[in-house]
Amino acid sequence: MTKQVIIPLPDRDFDTTEVSIPWKYFVGAGLDVTFSTETGRMGQTDPRLLTGVIFGQLGVKPDALAAYRELENDEAFRHPIPYKSIDPQKYDVMLLPGGHAKGMRQYLESKVVQNKALECIQQNKIVGAVCHGVLVLARTIDPETGRSVLYGRKLTALTKQLERTAYYLTFWRLGDYYRTYPEYVEDETVKVLKERSDFIHGGSIRRPFVVEDGNLITARYPADAHLFAQKLLDRIEMN
Repeated sequence: MTKQVIIPLPDRDFDTTEVSIPWKYFVGAGLDVTFSTETGRMGQTDPRLLTGVIFGQLGVKPDALAAYRELENDEAFRHPIPYKSIDPQKYDVMLLPGGHAKGMRQYLESKVVQNKALECIQQNKIVGAVCHGVLVLARTIDPETGRSVLYGRKLTALTKQLERTAYYLTFWRLGDYYRTYPEYVEDETVKVLKERSDFIHGGSIRRPFVVEDGNLITARYPADAHLFAQKLLDRIEMN
């Protein structure tokens, strides 16, 4: 049977690369991909990323932009299902992408998405999360333990170094555009882990980095997207 992937998104401001590159890998491997937004309206990427965040810089790379232009014409992307209609039993993989502009809060704070993620974790589905997407899992509480589903797991996410650097480079012109919340992603995530050392920063930011812990696969930011997507495909083939 064809493997099924579900990708929840906010109505606006998701990261172009973290959605379009994994999607490109998935459809290229013959997987069926379903998208979901809160109300079933088509999601929109962060428009600044398409043209360059500041002086044409910090935007998407050409390969991700080309993939997104293809994605815009994909019927599943154009007709997402509502969050409440996600049936975790139907899917083999849940992908939780990131993004930093304020529209992301709708998805990051959704109790419905968190409950669907909890079901996927409980059913030992493959769950991939990148950048801010890891916050969905950090905020997802296992009712049996009262702790985050990330407790006792090893992972990565958007590091404080990366988030702070982007903010410092752009705040003079864009204010808190790169600060989705007052608290850094890394700081919020570390609070729910068993050990601080379970948050793994990786080496050079120029070298793609992914952390695998069983069926949980996490990455830091868009530069990790190709490796992240390939690791998800590898895990799908193993299951």
